Amino acid sequence: MASSHGYDFLFCDICGTMLSLNSPKYAKCPRCKLKRNVKEIAGKATSYTVTAEDIRRELNLEPFVQLDKISIEEAGVQRAVVNEACPLCKHPQLEYYTKQLRSADEGQTVFYECPKCRHKD
Repeated sequence: MASSHGYDFLFCDICGTMLSLNSPKYAKCPRCKLKRNVKEIAGKATSYTVTAEDIRRELNLEPFVQLDKISIEEAGVQRAVVNEACPLCKHPQLEYYTKQLRSADEGQTVFYECPKCRHKD
């Protein structure tokens, strides 16, 4: 019995596991061994994209906050400090913070700022 939801035809009606298309005649559930005739799913989409927004919506998470509009001082964020000399004024420590600039599967970018001369690197 196929469900009326968009991509539910790809999943087992009994246990919800994604069906395997290892045969030209049927799709089979690897967990409970249910078989579905391939004619039921022929011509239907077999892939889709999940976006970060889809995940946030599913988990009831708030949208990402854009800190560009709020200065770090106004947001009350304390920065971490590293013992590295400023390339401009030679102050012995730099403050740093990280920010996600690209997609979530890529690393964060680290920004350094001198607390004395405010040089940014």
